[in-house]
Amino acid sequence: MDVALASLAFAVAAFCAGVMGFAIQRGATCTVAAMEEIVNKRSSRRLQSLAEASLWVAGGLLVAQALHLLPAMPPGYPLNRWTVLGGALLGVGAYVNGACVFGAIARFGSGEWAYLVTPLGFYLGCLSVGPLFAAAPHLKLAVGSPVLQAPTWVALLFLLFAGWRLARPLRDGVRVRDALASRIWSPHAATTVIGIAFVLMLLLVGAWAYTDVLAELARGMAASLAARCLLLLALLAGAIWGGWTAGRFRSTRVTAAQLLRCLGGGVLMGWGSLLIPGGNDGLILVGMPLLWPYAWVAFLAMCASIVAALLAHKAWIRPH
Repeated sequence: MDVALASLAFAVAAFCAGVMGFAIQRGATCTVAAMEEIVNKRSSRRLQSLAEASLWVAGGLLVAQALHLLPAMPPGYPLNRWTVLGGALLGVGAYVNGACVFGAIARFGSGEWAYLVTPLGFYLGCLSVGPLFAAAPHLKLAVGSPVLQAPTWVALLFLLFAGWRLARPLRDGVRVRDALASRIWSPHAATTVIGIAFVLMLLLVGAWAYTDVLAELARGMAASLAARCLLLLALLAGAIWGGWTAGRFRSTRVTAAQLLRCLGGGVLMGWGSLLIPGGNDGLILVGMPLLWPYAWVAFLAMCASIVAALLAHKAWIRPH
């Protein structure tokens, strides 16, 4: 019976991973795209939607804790200079790659096959970070997350917010079914689905981010490797299905320049991820919802480095 329940839990978790991939594709959730929107359109809509994903995860954790369903949570880490450097490298790598680790999944799901090299580059970056950066080993914080120390009534406030947020399409005269069936989702709709799916996965199989799997594999520490790789395949399959059904899927020819860009961007993001530690998927869906300062600072450093790269590129191509 326990084996059957475990198999059912994993099947549901794999479905949630596929839903996450589908939502990442449909909503084009990407930190690089969010920074491009700020620089080019003076709008922060995508950035706000990424922050909302963290809010959904934090609220889901509070509700799970109130119901005594919360599994062991990942620890926090100190905030130091390596955090800032890692965040900056993560941003530069995402800029070189043309997409963050979320965006790379969406681009792959659209038939841009070169982005399959990004995880390889990330893995190679995790392998090579030790000889290049003399960073001290990450010490886990002894204190627990401030979010999980919140009183129960905060979970009730989140449930009120969730009810208001989910009912918003109905108040605006739009059916939820029609909104989800549309070919392109709003960033807020996509990140809401990502946040909910991630919380369900966390309750079923524990905290999971595909960049963490690659980082642990590079260090020879990956537990339940086969199962976690299956979740990664489900994530990719969901992204491809999202691209296909949205009419975005266009099989593109892979060039040497694209491969080098994706490989190099992946390596830089791998370096940054181990220095922080954590990729931007883990920061947004784990560290930031748990209100760990290192995660917020690393994400801000990532955003700042992407903006700096975008502004430098604009200044370089501007006619004199």
